[in-house]
Amino acid sequence: MELYLDSVDIKEIEEAFKLGFLSGLTTTPTFMHREGITDIDGMILKLSKMVPVLQVEALGETAEKIYEEAHRLVKLGLSKKTTVFKIPVSLEGVRACKMLVNEDFKVNVHLIYTLQQAYMAMAAGATYVCPLVGRLQDQGHDALALVEQCVEAVNYYGYNTKIMFSSVRHAEHVRNAINIGVHTCTIPWKVMKQLTENNFTTLGTQQFFEHTRLMTVNVKDVISKHNPIVTGKDTVLDAIVQMTESGFGAVSVVDDQKNLIGVFTDGDLRRHLKSEGKEMLSKKLSEFSFNDPATISGDALLIDASEIFKKRKIDNIVVVENQKPVGMLDVQDLVKLNAIN
Repeated sequence: MELYLDSVDIKEIEEAFKLGFLSGLTTTPTFMHREGITDIDGMILKLSKMVPVLQVEALGETAEKIYEEAHRLVKLGLSKKTTVFKIPVSLEGVRACKMLVNEDFKVNVHLIYTLQQAYMAMAAGATYVCPLVGRLQDQGHDALALVEQCVEAVNYYGYNTKIMFSSVRHAEHVRNAINIGVHTCTIPWKVMKQLTENNFTTLGTQQFFEHTRLMTVNVKDVISKHNPIVTGKDTVLDAIVQMTESGFGAVSVVDDQKNLIGVFTDGDLRRHLKSEGKEMLSKKLSEFSFNDPATISGDALLIDASEIFKKRKIDNIVVVENQKPVGMLDVQDLVKLNAIN
């Protein structure tokens, strides 16, 4: 199925065609009017240089006027090989279609609302026949049945015509087009962007990134520049200042040789305040006993840190090098990286 963008917005067109596989662009005078474009010829020429195939209107009240307009646009600079001239269906329109097709022009007979209209366009040799699904459904008609009948007619009679599914309003319309087996679908950019979206895909992709980070990123690559350290000679108040300045809920406690002897946490602070009162703020950290602190090497992977967090149910791990603290890893560091859940 050919995939066309339905737009006249330059930014949308540039973004969409970065995909690299769109067949072309459809546009309408209505789009240009909506965008405030006054130099229509200039815009048509600009678009023709941006896309592989441009489908553009050739309007006229008679077949001869439509024929003349298509030729005028070619003289203006459009290529017959990469331009499809759109003609609203009518007796004059299908007559013009036949005149142009006889000269190897490509024609899209559009504004199709009935199978009879589609048949006349096919018989006239239209390159594309374009039913407007969204507009038909707005009027309460079974637009999908019409498109399916058009596809069946092409396949049954062997017309050299492609059915183009247009007036696409949502992603479900694209699924309908695929199921019916249309040859071409032209889609607004806002709908096209939704075609690869799915919540389960998003969640699965996030999980892949999370697991990849866990297995490839080192602890030293994510730790903060702040390394909250106090000595046994410092007071609890000094520890609070370090925690506040660093943004951590813990500080490493070291001896005179800078070796790690323990970790003082905000949980320790609350427990001692409750049991001892505010007088404990002036106590030296050497007066407290510490459990064996959780440590990890900076060269360790995040998956190792994740296992420590889960196993010991703690919020902070001291990052050490030769038994000396060089930083601290907070469980929130991993949460922010989506590397732990």
